[in-house]
Amino acid sequence: MNLPGMDVAALERFLRERDIEVRGELRVELISGGRSNLTFTAADDVNRWVVRRPPVAGLTPSAHDMAREYTVTDALRHSAVPVAKTVAFDAEGTVLGAPMTVVEFVDGAVIRDQDDLTALSDEQVTAGVAELVRVLAELHAVRPEAVGLEKFGRPAGFLTRQVNLWASQWERVKTRELPDVAALHAALAEAVPTESATSIVHGDYRIDNTILDAADFDRVRAVVDWELSTLGDPLTDAALMCVYRTPVFDLVLGTRAAWTSDRMPTPEALAQAYATASGRDLGNWGFYLALANFKLGVIGEGITHRARQGSDAGSAAGRAAEATPEFMAAGLRALKGGRQ
Repeated sequence: MNLPGMDVAALERFLRERDIEVRGELRVELISGGRSNLTFTAADDVNRWVVRRPPVAGLTPSAHDMAREYTVTDALRHSAVPVAKTVAFDAEGTVLGAPMTVVEFVDGAVIRDQDDLTALSDEQVTAGVAELVRVLAELHAVRPEAVGLEKFGRPAGFLTRQVNLWASQWERVKTRELPDVAALHAALAEAVPTESATSIVHGDYRIDNTILDAADFDRVRAVVDWELSTLGDPLTDAALMCVYRTPVFDLVLGTRAAWTSDRMPTPEALAQAYATASGRDLGNWGFYLALANFKLGVIGEGITHRARQGSDAGSAAGRAAEATPEFMAAGLRALKGGRQ
């Protein structure tokens, strides 16, 4: 079977050269792809691994940073944050033509869309979300220097750089002019607060970027998809987790996402749960919500931009930008509400 972006023989040689025993035939399957990093399972007669690499088209290195993902996962392996055990890393891309990570396979349940939620009771959903929030608080409690990540990012000026980053990205991907984008950018630039704290930031935290215990949904077995992680303000993670609850986020993902289901807690309830679990004050919360909306609006626009360029063949990609005006308007409302 042809697997774009995968060379099974080269992968097997890579594992053996690093004294990783392969018992029997190595079998590889694609388990996710598209706009995200390509994720494969690799298995022999005894072992199972997960292999990840950037997409074969439309590469945007900052959004598919395999070195970043491997570094933070390896650093957190002895922390209170559950992660997959790292196995090997090809930084130069000599095996698959792009950087590649190999980690141990973590068995469990991934709740991606609302159909996946039908198997869970309301009590299980409530318990699972509480655990997700607790794990995020645990991540933000890890001292970067304690796990060798003190140089993992530049926390000073993080919020200002985020505002500028997403404004610059808008100029690269916009498919039309939207006055609310300039208005929100200007308002954010004027409202940047002092960073609330410095922590390891996941950058994309929601239920489908975790693996839950299949028999015990109030246990997170691993947090995954770390390619956007850095050192920064922990409240950006918390706010993004809340804004992901917006129903229009379904257009960005191209599916009826589990995290947008009305069975999940409200964004306000999530924020309060995070404040309780982390012990953090949610000062300037309106700014953080506005920044999260700005980011997601630009991301939605970028997905449609790439679809029009031919680098994203997904049938739903062309509609992702329909969410952008709603995110921008929500960001302006959040800032206005934060001032009152």
